[in-house]
This record gives sequence, C-alpha cells and structure tokens, in this order.
Amino acid sequence: MATWLWIVIIIVVVLIALAAAMAARRRRTMALRERFGPEYDRAVGTREDQRAAEADLRARERERARLDIKPLSEAARVRYTEEWRVIQQRFVDQPEEATTAGYDLVNQVMEERGYPMRDFDARADLVSVDHPDVVENYRAAHGIHERARQHQATTEELREALLRYRSLFDELLRPDDRAAVPADGHPEAPAGSVVPEPTPAADDQPVSSRPVRGPQATDVETSDDGRGGQR
Repeated sequence: MATWLWIVIIIVVVLIALAAAMAARRRRTMALRERFGPEYDRAVGTREDQRAAEADLRARERERARLDIKPLSEAARVRYTEEWRVIQQRFVDQPEEATTAGYDLVNQVMEERGYPMRDFDARADLVSVDHPDVVENYRAAHGIHERARQHQATTEELREALLRYRSLFDELLRPDDRAAVPADGHPEAPAGSVVPEPTPAADDQPVSSRPVRGPQATDVETSDDGRGGQR
C-alpha cells in the first residue's frame, strides 16, 4: 500500500478518536450540569477552569457513593419537625440562639442520615451531590451564623439564615424519594422557585431578595420591637 494512503488512514483514525473523545467529554459535562444544576456553575466560577471543576464534582460523586445515606424514620421526622417549630417560636425573644439551634438541628439530622460531620466546606460539598438546589442556602446561612457568633449579624440577617437552614432541613426530612413535606405541613415549593419575601412592618428592613427555596418567608417574622418571631 502506498505511503500516502497509510498517512491518510492514520489521520482519519486520529480524527475519529478525537471526535469520539470530544463527544464523550460533552456527555460527561451534560450529565454533571444536569445533576448539579447551579452548583456546576458555581464550581466552574470558583475554579475558573472547567476541567478542574468537573474533576472536583466527579470526586464529590465518588465520595458520596461510598457513603450509606439513609432516610429518617417516620418517628424521627415527626420529632425533628416539632423541634423546628420550637426553634421558630424561640426566635421571638432569642434570634441569635434560635439561629444557632437551627444550625445545630440541621447538622444533627445530617449526622443521623449518615453524612460525615467534618469541616464545613467538605460537608457542603457532599450535600451538593444530593441537594444541589439548596446547598448555596446552606453556605449563605453558615456565613451569617459565623457573623452571629461575633454578634455582628442583624435580626433580619438571622431571620434569613434560619429560612435558608430551613430549606435544607426540609430536603433532609424527605421520606426516600417522595415529595418533601416541610415542617409547616405544606407541600414543598417547586425546584428553583423563588419564595416571596414577607411584607415588613413599618419599622422593619426587608430580608435580602436572594432566592430561598423551600420554606415560606413568612414562617419567621420580626415583632414590633425588632426581634424575630413566628407568625
């Protein structure tokens, strides 16, 4: 066979292999985008490198696959739902303490379900595999919680943190793969929906307008003297 013909065959084989590799990469990218949603965009933006971000997301999937994450029993869901109601009521007079209690309760539920309770960032990364739509709420609430520990968070920020914790709390209480039932007993808002903010009292400042999926924003309100409370 002529040398030039061998060269043509080799070039064609290489081109086919490159096309197959590119198609496989596109399929992997699409699968990651579908699974992680907004968390995919966050990972790419944080890394500023698509390949590194995708490698990180795949590593999260592998670590999550090694865990035995189990749903809560019905008795545990009922107990935790009641504990959350008490926390919302406590917000009236003790907003900082109630927000801390919400943080602790979310972590307690996560631990009972089987998530490893090491440093926060690693925990949030694992949560992003199962709950990509609300993990950013978890991160934002944690940031407010950290400021609250230094008494640097306003009552409105504390209310926002509790609402954001609530969105993950509702997800964690899901019985298997069925629709989540939030602590107030009403069906969960559709994925990606924006929960309307409450109408503030005359002396209140509005909560941040960032999207919060899950709980209704009216679940925790401030009283006339500026302290948080439950409607």
